[in-house]
Amino acid sequence: MNDILIDNSKIIDAEDTIIGRLASIVAKRLLSGENIIVVNAEKALISGNPGSVAKKYSDRYHIKTKSNPLKGPFYPRKPDQVLKRTIRGMLPYKKSRGKEAYKRLKVFNSVPGIFEGQELEVLGDTQRNNPKSSYISLGELNTKI
Repeated sequence: MNDILIDNSKIIDAEDTIIGRLASIVAKRLLSGENIIVVNAEKALISGNPGSVAKKYSDRYHIKTKSNPLKGPFYPRKPDQVLKRTIRGMLPYKKSRGKEAYKRLKVFNSVPGIFEGQELEVLGDTQRNNPKSSYISLGELNTKI
């Protein structure tokens, strides 16, 4: 990993955050030119009934098509890749500025050892705000699909 990328990067903690809200804020900051590292991706949350969310994601992997299944569509299964793909969906990825912004993003499932002593930024707007709502973490989703 580049030391330059680590020095200039904002490290965001994704624990107990809704992935859609997190992805929109991160995408906007990437487009403004920031380098961003997201840690604890497996602890990020998807709001909704855990059974229906897991069914929705597992149905994506079992799509019956008449064409060759080796040609796609391909969907990520690991929690860090699901979060990275969600952020990519909020970027203008097919344009050059979107591709450059996407290259400035790193996502990890947990906190790597090189980031242990550094301060993690917590985005307050993305935290879950209704304790009665049901959520499923990306780590739990990974085990169910």
